[in-house]
Order: sequence, then structure tokens, then C-alpha cells
Amino acid sequence: MGLAKTEIFTDQQNKIALFAKVFGHPARVSILQHLFKINACICGDLVNEIGLAQPTISQHLKELKHLGLIKGNVEGTSVCYCIHKENWTAMKTVMSEFLNQDLSNNQECC
Repeated sequence: MGLAKTEIFTDQQNKIALFAKVFGHPARVSILQHLFKINACICGDLVNEIGLAQPTISQHLKELKHLGLIKGNVEGTSVCYCIHKENWTAMKTVMSEFLNQDLSNNQECC
């Protein structure tokens, strides 16, 4: 399998790709929606809410936390997750700039 060669792309391009990847799985989208809805969550609640196995939920939480979109605090034997507001706002800025690009002319090009 070949290398991704991410080093040949700008930091901005790599960020956009990582954000797109994290939104590329419906379970992660569902986790984020649930966290927004209740503003905090214990992992076990996510298992009941989303209907996936605990290891699967944990893997998706790991991806979201690695990218910094969520943060977690240990509370006893559980971890309480919530949206990382500052990182969420920064992600929205990056993605908005990318998605708000428009073609400069009105002519059909292809």
C-alpha cells in the first residue's frame, strides 16, 4: 500500500481532509449530534443512544478526540465527553472558507 504523501500538501489542505474524514462516518456524525443535544455525555449513554457496541463507540470517540473536536474528563470509572468549543469554532472557520469558494465566472467550463 502506498504512502499518503500528506507532507506535499499544505497544512490547510491536510486539516480540511482530516475534518472531511471525521465527518465521513455516520456514527461520528451521530455522536457529535448527540453531544450537541445534551451538551455532555458518558460513553455508556452513547452505546444506548446510538446502538453500536462499546468498542466501536470508543474507537469513534478516539478519532473525534484525536482531531480535537471533543474532549473528555474522567469521572470515577467513566469518561464524560463534550464538544471542544474552541476547536469546533476553528474547524467551522476552516471548512467555511473552503466550502464558500465560488467559481468566478458564470460560464460553463466543461
